[in-house]
Amino acid sequence: MFSAIYIENEVKRYERVERILNRYPDVPHISCERYGEIFNRNAQNFRLQKRSPALILARKHGNLVLPAPEGYGFDNSPSFYFSHMLNCVYDCRYCFLQGMYRSANYVVFVNYEEFESALSTNIVRYPGPSVYYSGYDCDSLALEPVSKFCKYFLPFFSKHPEAVIEIRTKSTQVRTLLEHTPLENCIIAMSFTAHDEAKRWEHKVPSIAKRLDALQKLQQAGWPIAIRFEPLIFGRDMLERYLSLFEQIFGVLDSSAIHSVSTGGFRMPVEYMKNIIKLYPDEALFARPMHTKNGVMSMLAKDSCPHDAIEELLFGFISTKQYYRCA
Repeated sequence: MFSAIYIENEVKRYERVERILNRYPDVPHISCERYGEIFNRNAQNFRLQKRSPALILARKHGNLVLPAPEGYGFDNSPSFYFSHMLNCVYDCRYCFLQGMYRSANYVVFVNYEEFESALSTNIVRYPGPSVYYSGYDCDSLALEPVSKFCKYFLPFFSKHPEAVIEIRTKSTQVRTLLEHTPLENCIIAMSFTAHDEAKRWEHKVPSIAKRLDALQKLQQAGWPIAIRFEPLIFGRDMLERYLSLFEQIFGVLDSSAIHSVSTGGFRMPVEYMKNIIKLYPDEALFARPMHTKNGVMSMLAKDSCPHDAIEELLFGFISTKQYYRCA
């Protein structure tokens, strides 16, 4: 699975690091002083590295809990995000991470206890309801068999019912969740695009049917689930494709019991887009008409209101109270 495992000297004796290394005895284990020596070095090619990435085990310094970006999320309560991992095991062509990072290697920050302390401090600082998003810089579940992220943090959030955690994912790695008592304040948010888009641009991602099966198991087990239709990529026959997707998803799930449903258009910081185009100069997706505002590029559509039309279709399956549009 990994071409090599790099270990910061500072974390070599961590029990979870030793467990991970014992899991991969035949993969080269290489020491380093700081993960940035590997992750941030010059002359890396994200596209080539994605074929055979390395795993880097490191300690995260600085601010471990950060304010969520404006317009991100489903709640008006104080909102934050924390990243135990950088990069994603999947290879979605539209993903901003490939324009944000020089490296396709995975970084797992193993100082979970310090994350827990930072979360505790933040919860005290912001008493009352608050929301914590995991999955902004990675897929929170995809590497769960290695990282044990959920296994560690679920007990923490079970002690803080006023703090909601959203675990954003495209993964079917839900065994840890199914083995744990469901938490009302832990929302499993699964991302989907329509069938054609998924087939064309979501490489290595489990099929829609497999993701839906995982969500159904979670819902039947009592876990709060959410659906994220992001990014919407406008194109021919878009309404027909999304109607088919909605029928498939809401034909399986109990829509009345879904925590929330959101949509969001394709958008990306200009600098990230420039970097991605260098990696994939022949990708037709990036040749589509774009609109730039406040340093962010978004996709133009021939139809004047395709997003509104998608929402109208969606309201045939869910209530408007369950819905929000990402900014």
